[in-house]
Amino acid sequence: MIENTVSTDEGFFPRWKLKREGLVLPEERLPAGPTLISGIQHIIAMFGSTVLAPLLTGFDPNVAIFFSGIATLIFFVITGGRVPSYLGSSFSFIGVIIAATAYAGSGANPRIGLALGGILAAGALYAVIGIVVQFAGYRWIERLMPPVLTGSIVAVIGLNLAPVGVKHLSASPLAAWIGVFTVVAVAAIACHGSRAARRLPILLGGVIAYGLYLVLANGFGLGQPIDFAPLAAAPWFAWPHFAAPEFDGRAIALIAPVAVILVAENLGHVKAIGAMTGRPLDAYLGRAFLSDGLATMLSASCGGPGVTTYAENMGVMAVTRIYSTLIFPVAALIAIVIGLSPKIGVLVLTIPEPVIGGLSIIVFGLIAATAGRIWVENRVDFADPRNLLTAGVALTLGAGDFSLPLGTFTLSGIATATFGAILLYHALRPRT
Repeated sequence: MIENTVSTDEGFFPRWKLKREGLVLPEERLPAGPTLISGIQHIIAMFGSTVLAPLLTGFDPNVAIFFSGIATLIFFVITGGRVPSYLGSSFSFIGVIIAATAYAGSGANPRIGLALGGILAAGALYAVIGIVVQFAGYRWIERLMPPVLTGSIVAVIGLNLAPVGVKHLSASPLAAWIGVFTVVAVAAIACHGSRAARRLPILLGGVIAYGLYLVLANGFGLGQPIDFAPLAAAPWFAWPHFAAPEFDGRAIALIAPVAVILVAENLGHVKAIGAMTGRPLDAYLGRAFLSDGLATMLSASCGGPGVTTYAENMGVMAVTRIYSTLIFPVAALIAIVIGLSPKIGVLVLTIPEPVIGGLSIIVFGLIAATAGRIWVENRVDFADPRNLLTAGVALTLGAGDFSLPLGTFTLSGIATATFGAILLYHALRPRT
């Protein structure tokens, strides 16, 4: 018997019901205008990381943006529009790509084909895991990774990414204060803004902070001014620079195991969204894994990075309480347009680093805090030393970004915390 059979009373896709205020659940929708604006807000949330990951590995950012949109559409269709999520460039591949290609750290990656072959293999393995879960059920994954572990993994993702946000604020005193202002602006709008403004705290807070930086830096010369010259020179439309994969045994051996990390990440994301919405989404885990794997394979086939469900967009959902899945195909289509338009891409890239850093602090913090919700709602008993030690070790390894060398392969902080927590939890199983 298949454990993850889902109800088809409403058909493959839900019949989205109009909702104008309050909590908006996945099967509900906003009016067209707010849906479009919410989609733009999700684009802003994912943009920094989706662009940063390819820049760190020598990939083309426009290709990454383009395929983040394609990947999100694939996810939306395969999950039947029932799991709110955006897919963007995965940071889990960064270390292994650099190791497999010996990337120098700047410019285009001359051995990108090797990385693409390994990413495609990881996507294929991920898709196979999804098929197994779809037909064999998801209970074995729950036994492998109970709430204490999934909560820990979610917290690790937020804490591990925190330095990425803080780093954007370290360039100058102005950067630090703009970052703080961004955080305060978003928080003030989320808590004290009008009913309409509280729907768009990330977008509005970012726009206000952008304006302040523009005045202080470009107007008064207090910081590095925003350079609009590339915007004028960029064409409105151009195809991204696609690339083809090459298959090398060593590169595949280095990169393919990342699929296991993606499973843990996706599991944590689905659990977190289920906790936020007050309804379990476990029945869609197989579809989520399969769609993520297929999207990664398609992206790698054309020169794009591996993709994963995005924690940044979970943070936006947490602060806006809008979980309508219809927002995500809108965001995906916008991303595809941006990927095909260098001018729009350059415009978004003019967002100052301290503004991105301030927004990152908000969304990464909300991700980490979601772990507490998972633990509370699943009544995780931290009086049990097994649970306490597992969570404590995972949080420390993840927040400290502890990397573990294994021969020519190095586990990154998220991977070390994920695998370490799983192994420690099961090693501490009570004697019977």
